Amino acid sequence: MNINLSNFNMKSLVKEAGSTISRVVQLTEEKLGTTERTEYDIHFQNLAERADVTKSWTEKIVRDTESVLIPNPQNRVEDYIFEKIEKSKPKRLSNLEHLALDMIEAGGDFGQDLPYGQALIKVGQAEQKLGQCEHDFIATSGICFTQPLRKFLEGEMKTISKERGLLETKRLDLDACKNRVKKARSMLGQQSKDGISPEAALEQAERDLRVAQAEFDRQAEITKLLLDGISTSQASHLRHLHAFVQTQVRYYKQCGDVMDQLQRELANLGGPTPYTPIDLLDATKSSAAGGMSVGARNPGNSSQQKANQSMQLNVSTDQMQRARVLCSYDAKDHTELNLSANEVIFVTECSPVNEDYMYGKQGLMKGLVPRAFVEMLDDEQKDDY
Repeated sequence: MNINLSNFNMKSLVKEAGSTISRVVQLTEEKLGTTERTEYDIHFQNLAERADVTKSWTEKIVRDTESVLIPNPQNRVEDYIFEKIEKSKPKRLSNLEHLALDMIEAGGDFGQDLPYGQALIKVGQAEQKLGQCEHDFIATSGICFTQPLRKFLEGEMKTISKERGLLETKRLDLDACKNRVKKARSMLGQQSKDGISPEAALEQAERDLRVAQAEFDRQAEITKLLLDGISTSQASHLRHLHAFVQTQVRYYKQCGDVMDQLQRELANLGGPTPYTPIDLLDATKSSAAGGMSVGARNPGNSSQQKANQSMQLNVSTDQMQRARVLCSYDAKDHTELNLSANEVIFVTECSPVNEDYMYGKQGLMKGLVPRAFVEMLDDEQKDDY
């Protein structure tokens, strides 16, 4: 083994070792309470405590959010490594997409003309759409929420931690200078040591103390300004949180739309055991079991609810006409239908007639349809569907 002794400085090594030992002794004495310690003011302590709490909870929120978005820890580690080496993340099929592929393939083998095979293919296609929605949700959530929070931890919080470490070093230097001044004052009136009079030693110690105090004050102001910036960062985090919630709302809305469309497609397939959309089951249960209690809880809306119920009960479905949906419409509650632009449905007047709504039929699904969203195709052709 070759050792380069030309750059080896024994004096520097001994000096650094002595400084480290002195610092350890100083910290030990502070722990034991046998020496004085410069305390930070209350405002600074509050700022530092808030920074520690912010750092701790932000780390937990980022960790938990990433666990929700990517449950597999191995995949999270791989994504983190690819992100650090600035390479594109590997494209993986989600569990939903694996399920979708198997369902579609099984439906083809079972027979696309058979009810079960057709249903498997329809459900598999819907699962593929849900998988794509999930990919979009994960990517958007990372951009608008987890990545900004992680950037805050790796940038601003690391800078604050570094400056707080420097401040602690300046504080230890300041306390060491205070101890030297105290020791030099106790030596006044004694004989000179190493050729330096006690007065000269005291003057040098006081000069070092003033320099250390100035450096400590300057570093304290720098650190305090950075700690004050936590408030601004939290305001930015609030905006990112709002964006995350909006992303979730859009994601679940997209999933709901996919499932609503799937229900309509399954209902239109028919077969020996036709699919009954879940909205119809909920409407039946609520009208049979909860209609009276809902009216009691909302007296102001009871007449409207009764009117809606009477519309559904008194409608004559053998006089329905075709109508085209002018633009998409999202149902406000279970009594209404979700509509897609240019879709053709069957409608008829409510009984009694309602100025704003008609009664519609969409495959096996029935409910109220806003009159302004549909255009009659044939006033004379009736529905014998």
